[in-house]
Amino acid sequence: MKLKTPLFILSIVAVFTFSSCVSLQVNENEVTVTETTVKKPKNIIFLVGDGMGLSQVSSSIYYNTNKPNFERFSTIGLSKTSSSSDLITDSAAGATAFSIGLKTYNGAIGVNKDTIAVETISEKLSKRGFGIGLISTSSIVHATPASFFAHSKSRRLYDDIAAFLPTSNVDFFAGGGLKFFNKRKDGKNLIEALRKNGYDINTTELTETVSDKKQGFLLAEDGMPKMIEGRGNFLEKATKLALQKLSKNDTGFFLMVEGSQIDWGGHNNEADYLISELIDFDATLGAALDFAKQNGETLVIVTADHETGGFTLSSDSGDYNKIKPTFSTSGHSGTMVPVFAEGPGATLFNGIYENTEIYYKMLSLLSEK
Repeated sequence: MKLKTPLFILSIVAVFTFSSCVSLQVNENEVTVTETTVKKPKNIIFLVGDGMGLSQVSSSIYYNTNKPNFERFSTIGLSKTSSSSDLITDSAAGATAFSIGLKTYNGAIGVNKDTIAVETISEKLSKRGFGIGLISTSSIVHATPASFFAHSKSRRLYDDIAAFLPTSNVDFFAGGGLKFFNKRKDGKNLIEALRKNGYDINTTELTETVSDKKQGFLLAEDGMPKMIEGRGNFLEKATKLALQKLSKNDTGFFLMVEGSQIDWGGHNNEADYLISELIDFDATLGAALDFAKQNGETLVIVTADHETGGFTLSSDSGDYNKIKPTFSTSGHSGTMVPVFAEGPGATLFNGIYENTEIYYKMLSLLSEK
């Protein structure tokens, strides 16, 4: 069909709640809408490489001694990352764009630009019976994971953010941040609150088996150790454990996994730190893709909230046979970031679009059939 309109259509994917994929072709004031059918997934694994731009992905391929899992994706798009307040976003606004589908200000956690709480994708899906999981190599109350279970005017209000978790919809979580639960300024013991609300909580190690209860792991006082300091395969192992638990849900599940310290290596301008975190993240992608391939009903999406460090792979002293990782900033940059997708509905993630569109694409694919 053809629509004649003077208005540019920013988004149309969210309107189609059945198994529809919509593409747009714009020519002056005429918009051609083509509707095709796509298979919907039962589950989504959403992996966020915090601070991961294209050069970061490239480095994980160049320096990986194993076959890179990034090369297993057949669909690749690009996401525009600016927030409502700044051309260059922070992690809070970037993750909130994924969780509520709205541009908001830097520092916002699960709230719009007027600081009003907006229901997150995990909250919406939980009401419909989906299992929800969150994994991070940072504190679990850090910006990215927090944006999926909390609502706060500031990402720095860690104690307030932690207080959302005991009564949240999260069925499985793993990361650091123990001190925000048991060494709080208000003296409250949120570990006990978590247990009273049906969580099996472990503060020492990942278990080999899943619990019949909701399950949480708080394995560091704040962020988890760096890979170069011996963190081991926490991220991959936690992801496999979460998939083992969440896949028991007959309705489906939504799992968010963050490689948090890719960002921290970028901020520190430490190439070894950054690259080791990327290779760890790539191994975790492999676990997600292997599960999805065997399961057949799972969509795997990988993206970033923003790029950090202005990172690039330049020549070493002009020698085009030697690569030298370099940085142009200790902060974030405004470059677009890649979006990888594999599985049912992956083709929706082709093209160039705002980061908020990722929310609408995911929600449309998990809409009621």
